[in-house]
Amino acid sequence: MSKTKVFIDGEAGTTGLRIYERLENRNDIDLLKIASELRKEVSERAKMLNAADFVFLCLPDDAAREAVSLIDNPDVKVIDASTAHRINPDWIYGFPELSPEHEQKIRCSKRVAVPGCYASGFIALIYPLVSSGLLNVDESISCFGISGYSGAGKLFIREYESQKRNPELNSARLYALSQTHKHQPEMRAVCGLKYEPMFNPVIDDYYNGLILSVPLQPRSLKNKITADEIKSLYKEQYQKGRVKFVNGDNVSFLAANALANTDDMELYVFGNDERILLTARFDNLGKGASGAAVQCFDIMKS
Repeated sequence: MSKTKVFIDGEAGTTGLRIYERLENRNDIDLLKIASELRKEVSERAKMLNAADFVFLCLPDDAAREAVSLIDNPDVKVIDASTAHRINPDWIYGFPELSPEHEQKIRCSKRVAVPGCYASGFIALIYPLVSSGLLNVDESISCFGISGYSGAGKLFIREYESQKRNPELNSARLYALSQTHKHQPEMRAVCGLKYEPMFNPVIDDYYNGLILSVPLQPRSLKNKITADEIKSLYKEQYQKGRVKFVNGDNVSFLAANALANTDDMELYVFGNDERILLTARFDNLGKGASGAAVQCFDIMKS
């Protein structure tokens, strides 16, 4: 049986390297390589992009759009890990656990956009509530997330791992203070919300792992949702795939890096019917990036 030809455009980046590591020892795949000195040569990239059965794009947004424009082979399937196509209606959103329909669309598509890391946790928590009618689309929602520094890319990784780094990097740091984080449009669009959520992300001094929480106060919501209703919904929704509901009744602390180096996501419902805290925990480089990309690849390839 012939091997599936795969080209990773942006292999040298954090996400690209992780995808390469997941695929390099598989005997069903032939990884196409481009010489390092030719990575920025448009003609060489175009040759690889059109020779592959599957292309992973691990690039800045503009470069990802350029890569797609270079593909004229109608049989090439593209999995984009950038922000460029996540809310593009011509692309399928790569989160198979959201519904059987989502998984089937991924399976049949030639263009799949991989979810953003923070967005993955938010959408896993909120999409079922909206699609089931438990949460109205016009509610004002906020969320807080904290991630390891690997999610910020190679330049930030070098800063954090430098022996002469700024002492401020020793602590957690708020960012995206202007409320224009690149994941917010995706959070709104995929969940079908009327408004983008108020989002408070934090980068901290550990390599990988992410935790995100959404607080709900039922007294301020149009529907008087209960914690038990949400737990039951998550149990029913996430029976297969990488996302699992976990009973957190005996949990006192939840470490953000506990699922580092895995492709799993855990969902928790804490609090009570007055104050409910929805929480997702996963690896920003796993289910939040390269792991999700390879998961989509395996579905599309099957």
